[in-house]
Amino acid sequence: MTMGPGAQVWERFGHNAIWIHDPVAGTDQAYNYGLFDLGQEDFLPRFIRGEMWYWMAGFPAERYVQSYVRDNRSVWLQELALPPGARLELQEFLRRNELPENRFYHYDYYRDNCSTRVRDAIDRVIGGAIARQTADRPAGTTYRFHTQRLNANDPPIFTGLLLGLGEGVDRPISVWEEMFLPLAMRERLRRVTVAGPDGTPVPLVKSERTLFESTAPPPPPAPPRRLHWYLLLGVALGGAGAGLGAARSSRGARAGLAVLIAAWGLVVGLGGVVLAGLWGFTDHAMAYRNENLFQVNPLALALVVLGPLAAAGRALPLARGVAIALAGLSALGLVAQVLPGLDQVNGAIIALALPVHVGILVALHKVAPTSSRAERGTLLSGHRTPGRIGPSLRSG
Repeated sequence: MTMGPGAQVWERFGHNAIWIHDPVAGTDQAYNYGLFDLGQEDFLPRFIRGEMWYWMAGFPAERYVQSYVRDNRSVWLQELALPPGARLELQEFLRRNELPENRFYHYDYYRDNCSTRVRDAIDRVIGGAIARQTADRPAGTTYRFHTQRLNANDPPIFTGLLLGLGEGVDRPISVWEEMFLPLAMRERLRRVTVAGPDGTPVPLVKSERTLFESTAPPPPPAPPRRLHWYLLLGVALGGAGAGLGAARSSRGARAGLAVLIAAWGLVVGLGGVVLAGLWGFTDHAMAYRNENLFQVNPLALALVVLGPLAAAGRALPLARGVAIALAGLSALGLVAQVLPGLDQVNGAIIALALPVHVGILVALHKVAPTSSRAERGTLLSGHRTPGRIGPSLRSG
């Protein structure tokens, strides 16, 4: 049983479950591997560390289906051609999994989720037929491809995932791996065959029907192309910074430049801390080796203090040094795109960050330094009026 995407972030990948109809026992149970509780003890700290514990449980199937109908999520049913022995084995396996000591598992968004658990349970009772027929077949997609297209309707989440996911989600995946998505699994199972009663191959999917069709628009078949929007935003922010830096005599321009640099430094610096933390201190493996650290770096936090000082004409050498380092790292991240082995899809992040880093650097080089109080005092004390020159010369 497959359910379409929902409105919440965690519902956008769809969902699935195993529905077992047992006419002998008179039961209809839908076994769901995607259960979690936001109010669970230590949920947030474990989520941050990448140590999410999900669990499975069975529910009366009709009531379970209606919960998705109420949420306006499509529900499709695929009847599988399982031999009687495999059906019984699957039912017993799911019942054992439902026991309190067995129900919890360490959730992984891509490699161990509600859909891969359903895939693996079915594959287990048919002797690995799904894995044999799909593990070596390229899907022609990546984890990022699906992640971006399924979150295309939410630009902040779309950008956050583009920023936070590292190179691991950009490698080509197999058909077996693509079944981390319930809807991909529904499609791919149609091509899997198993041995029939006489030993000849028969389709694993015996029949299909739609239980409910959502009125919500379906997700796009591919991620949207938004590179130009990120570039336009980056050029606008960078150009604004350079323009404010050029307005040397305007107190308002300097105040605006101070706010822009400090705000950019705060956002980019904190973003860099998060990216570095995900790589170094968590189990979020798909966030490791993130090339976006070239663009979003903790060093930018120095601009929170140095930006306002530099906009006022003070601490300019130090602020310029930080700006040079940030612009240089950003440019290095762009150059790294042509190197073998660095294949992360992050052109949109580069298009946004690089122009802003360069614009801030240009602005800080246009800002004129402010004379110190000691220097102003020296100039004043060295000024002589014409009336005092004569006596001074005579006494010498």
